[in-house]
Amino acid sequence: MREVLGALETGARERGGPLPAGGPDAVRAAWAGLLTPGALLPDRGVPGALGELTRALARTAADPADPACAAHLHVPPLAVAVAADLAVNALNPSLDSWDQAPGGVELEQAVVRTLTQLAGLPNGADGTFTTGGSESNLMGLLLARDRAEGTARRVVFCSDAAHFSVRRACALLGAEVRPVESDRYGRMDPRLLDWALADCRDLPVCVVATAGTTDLGAIDPLDALADVAARHRVPLHVDAAYGGGALFSRQLAPLLAGLGRADSVSLDLHKLGWQPVAAGVFLVRDRSALQPLELHAAYLNPEADEEAGLTSLLGRSLRTTRRPDAFKVAVTLRTLGREGLGALVDHCHALARHTAQRISESRDFELYTVPMLTTVVFRYGDSDEVNDALRRRLLAEGTAVVGRTEIGGAVWLKLTLLNPQAGEADLDRLLERVRAAGAAAAAQNRHR
Repeated sequence: MREVLGALETGARERGGPLPAGGPDAVRAAWAGLLTPGALLPDRGVPGALGELTRALARTAADPADPACAAHLHVPPLAVAVAADLAVNALNPSLDSWDQAPGGVELEQAVVRTLTQLAGLPNGADGTFTTGGSESNLMGLLLARDRAEGTARRVVFCSDAAHFSVRRACALLGAEVRPVESDRYGRMDPRLLDWALADCRDLPVCVVATAGTTDLGAIDPLDALADVAARHRVPLHVDAAYGGGALFSRQLAPLLAGLGRADSVSLDLHKLGWQPVAAGVFLVRDRSALQPLELHAAYLNPEADEEAGLTSLLGRSLRTTRRPDAFKVAVTLRTLGREGLGALVDHCHALARHTAQRISESRDFELYTVPMLTTVVFRYGDSDEVNDALRRRLLAEGTAVVGRTEIGGAVWLKLTLLNPQAGEADLDRLLERVRAAGAAAAAQNRHR
């Protein structure tokens, strides 16, 4: 541990910013001599490899703990969660049978029950930990598809701003995606969904609502969508991978009104929960929905063991070997409480509002919309080429990690503010870096 911590500190000091300057060539140079087959698998081991490789990793990392690293849903993990994860790594339990993780089995079930209550799901709700929103969305659509009765083409309705994992899951499951137009703020229109379902001549297996879109942090009107889904007798899955963390905040939790009416829910606590990856959670309104996943392997969870009380979680997941990621979550929940986690959420939300205000006051920037969660979308000037170039300039300099997206055919910049240690002054400095890079990129563009 001392060797790792020392190498992390040295590598971060050598990096000197939110990511290494110099782009891919500089990253490759930092690993020179360490990544060849002969170096990675020498005939004789290298005693100092732990510190050597850790230093190179830290030197070439994008550091989410730096306030200028603000492009993605990528958080600086809480120290208490990192320490908790060390205990899991050392014990190396696996949840595919009771006798590999007796305490881990009990712990995951307890954490899942706690999260179902937080989400407003009824008694009898259940769930499992996943690798993240993509796996959770796949599970929600898989279970919805298997419940659907009929031979017609299976279709899934979601907004055109839904996460790409919905399309990927449908491709795997043999279902067709029917996108529903969202409004300017990225929210699905319940009326358009109602009309689309009424006109559907195929078999609607699921409606996917989004609570926290990747680009804008938009939250669909969950209550209204639940009404539409219920009227057409179609299951509702809510992808709350990003926005689900707002449940910790007394101020922002009302944005998720109606979440408890969903048939299934995706949460990612490695976003607005500040956990080391991975900490995804998949919740179902009724535990019987998980029955299609049930199975018994004679060498892992024979029925006789189950009947004797040796509960297995094998039949709740798409995976077999599975670590108890619930442990770091349990430690975090108990250490900070809802009030502590809610304060972190509120701080990041306040940072987003502050940054949006600064942008709206500037003649150099254009703000797309007032942030709903912690995402700020804006652009420098009106040139797509300049906005693309300024972002890459910041990456090459190693001074900032700013996101990019496209809305309405135009290039926009994006700050995803998930660092509770950042302050308003940090974001003011980041905007100044963006402004300077934009001016330089615009000047270069004019001289071409």
